[in-house]
Amino acid sequence: MPLTATHITADTATVTVASQWQEVADWSRRYFGPWWNAITVQAHSGGSIAENGAGLVLADTDPGRVEDVRTLVTDYGFEETDYANARTLVSRQDGITYAVQPDEHLAYQADRGRLVIVGEHPEPVAVAAARLARELVRAQLLADGWTVLHASAAVKDGRTVLTLGGKGAGKTTTALLLARQGWGLLANDRVFARAEPDGTVRVLPWPSAAAIGLGLLEATGLYDQVRDKVLAGGLLHPTQHPSVTEALREGRRAPLWKDTGKELKPQFFPDQLSTWLGLSLATEATAAALLFPHMNPDSSPTLLDDGRALTEADVFTRATEDRYPDIFHLAPATTPAASTLVDHLGRLPHRSLTLSHDTEANAALLAKTADDLTA
Repeated sequence: MPLTATHITADTATVTVASQWQEVADWSRRYFGPWWNAITVQAHSGGSIAENGAGLVLADTDPGRVEDVRTLVTDYGFEETDYANARTLVSRQDGITYAVQPDEHLAYQADRGRLVIVGEHPEPVAVAAARLARELVRAQLLADGWTVLHASAAVKDGRTVLTLGGKGAGKTTTALLLARQGWGLLANDRVFARAEPDGTVRVLPWPSAAAIGLGLLEATGLYDQVRDKVLAGGLLHPTQHPSVTEALREGRRAPLWKDTGKELKPQFFPDQLSTWLGLSLATEATAAALLFPHMNPDSSPTLLDDGRALTEADVFTRATEDRYPDIFHLAPATTPAASTLVDHLGRLPHRSLTLSHDTEANAALLAKTADDLTA
């Protein structure tokens, strides 16, 4: 049966996702198209597709194969870890990695730059195939000297302000508010960055679903247009909690919380940032400045003089990567020291600031600060 495929290019990295299911290839094209060059190609075999790119993901539905891999993993013995927020059992034999996610009914086989994923239904396979494609791109970019930063990025005139901080610091809020004021959105949570010989730092996007809280959508005037899309049958990313979809349908605007204290947020596909929210997406930029926000609902938005600077803690490494550990051993054994990139970025103008729940005041402070830093 002919395969349908999406070919992805990010700088020098190339990966192809191929499947007998049209929606699997379409999913990757939709997911990566806004930020990486993703195009549809046709081929009749995995081999002929593989010649087009350095990485290959073969993705299909095959419940029997899922069970076969589960049996292999059990028989060989396995390590258990979390990968993409799912319990994952991993075995390695003769240079080949086998993995299974029992709760998701997904199974994997990895042999160097060729990854196979099988599942019981097309949509979970499509989600996982896009994730694997991004893993292959990440491996190639790391080998080419790129580093992953925990940052969002907004771009004006080819120059980007990187916003850094841990979970809940305000990275997505900062990028969204700047994008609402005419900046291009390059990334909402992670970026690839590389120091160049001339002292500049190039920045590339890390495509991912964007989590934007109901309260922030309401405060920015975006809630009603998102709800209208949902009521018309539009679907947000499947990782979104069902209670969020229900809240949108019913017109409830108050933030939703898990018992653990984590906020439940609408999850947007990368292309929906443009088609649903009306934001402009940027595909590459040169780093110009750094922002270090801190969320404090009880404060007024203000600049801080706290001495915060970029550190190696803002860089994702093998040791600090939590959501996407390199379970398939794709990444190069050695990568450039993070200290070189940190040193280059540390020379850029930077400011710390407190953000509050006053979205209008936040937006005004962010726009003025970003403009001043990049002037």
